[in-house]
This record gives sequence, structure tokens and C-alpha cells, in this order.
Amino acid sequence: MDELSGRGAVAVGGGSGIGRGIALGLGAEGMHVLVADIDRESAARVAGEIVAAGGKADSATVDATDPASLAALAQAAAGTVGNVHVLIQTVGVVANTPLTSATEEEWGWFSEFHLMSAVRTVNAFLPGIRAHGEPAHIVLTSSMAGLLALSPQMTGGVNTGLYTVMKHALVGYGEMLRYELEPEGIGVSVLCPGMVESNLATTSARNRPDRYGGAFADPMDGRGMPPGAMPNEAVGPIVVRAIKANRTYILTHPETRFFVEARQQIVLDDYTFAAENP
Repeated sequence: MDELSGRGAVAVGGGSGIGRGIALGLGAEGMHVLVADIDRESAARVAGEIVAAGGKADSATVDATDPASLAALAQAAAGTVGNVHVLIQTVGVVANTPLTSATEEEWGWFSEFHLMSAVRTVNAFLPGIRAHGEPAHIVLTSSMAGLLALSPQMTGGVNTGLYTVMKHALVGYGEMLRYELEPEGIGVSVLCPGMVESNLATTSARNRPDRYGGAFADPMDGRGMPPGAMPNEAVGPIVVRAIKANRTYILTHPETRFFVEARQQIVLDDYTFAAENP
């Protein structure tokens, strides 16, 4: 998509963190942005930021794990931004839970809020995107954890196993969706950000549904992001450029390339071993 100005966008999970940054970036590009989030006030606040900067935006409440809520959002989008040309999905959760002690409820929680929220968001909006037949693009938010597998020793003692498994699943879903939709002129990108300013840990703790164990103590306990985190508004222009170039992956931290190459070298080394030990 070479031209975004004057077109419609929906940012699911756009009320804070990376979603906020992307929504601001799309608004600055001249898109009419519908900011949707489970937190009504945060969605309205981000929409207000876009308007205050001279852009066009509306806000809506959505539960990205509920197909009916997403269907209602798709209908609302048609009445506010018109045709949806860019769909952003940034919903997710995080918790410090080892794989070996994760409960069925925790697996269900992570699956619903990462993989299935993305699947349901696409399913809700794809019919309308196909119907208008104009250039369109979908961005699904994974993580560097979708490209790497890091031990707790490399993540400050935090167990990111559940998060990593689901982010890998999103990489697979996004790539396969790209192959399926490419003949229809619909682009798909997988956003794999590094460390970006976010309140994900806090919102995860506050908003966990009762069916998955309910709210729990904020793991951040009032602490801010570690030093060096990218401001979330800096992600927006990166995503805009990648959408225009129809990139498969959107990467925010080029310096992390070394870690991805090191991981891939493990695979290549095992190919060598297999060839030498038939």
C-alpha cells in the first residue's frame, strides 16, 4: 500500500503500549483510526491524542477473545472509518510462569489472548476487507520471542516460556495467512518488536478473566520499564514504512539480528550433524 492518507484503520489493542504507538503513527499518516481496546478510557485517550495532533480518530471498546464483540467492532468500524484498509492486532498477555508448572487455565489464557484473539480479529474483519476489494494490510503483533527462545538466565530471571510458545504460533499464523491472502492483494506483516515501553505486565494482571483465575498481583509493583526501552510512539513510523513496503516481518531493533542468526546457526549445525551421521 503506497498511500495510507484518507483511508480507514482499526487498531485492536490500541489503548496502550505498542498498540498506542501504532495508532498514533497511522493517525499521523492521515488515516482515520478506530482505536479499540478492552479499556474504554485508554482507547478514548489515544483517539484524543490523534485528534489533538490534527488527525481523525474514534474509539471503541472490544474484547478480542469474544467473536461477538469483534463482530460488533467490525460493524462499528464500517460506520466510522468506512472501508478498513489497515487492521492492527496487538492483544497479548505476559506472566512469569515456567512451562513445567503452567496450569491448563494458564495455557488457555495465553492461547486465547495471543493466538486466538488474532485469529478471531482477522475472521471478523476479513469479509469486509475482501468485500471492498481495495488495497489492504493486516499487522499481527508477535515479538522477538517469536524468533528466539531465551532461557530465564537471559531474561533477568523471568520465565517467558508460555509467551514464547504463543509468539512462535503467531509467526506461523502470520506467514501462512500472508501466503493465502497475497493473491487477493491483501498484505500481512508480523511485527516482532524488541523492548518497547508498555504496561503489558500490569494490564495482564489486572484484566485476567475469572475463567482463567482472575486478577493477580501486579508483577511490576509500580516499577517502570527497564532503561533503554523504545518509546512506544517510535514504533508507529516503523510500522507505517513496513506496511507501505509490504514487508513480511516488521523489526524495531535491527541490533537483535545477531541473536536470530545465532539461533539459526544452531539449526544449520544440526543439519551438518545429520548429514555427517546418516
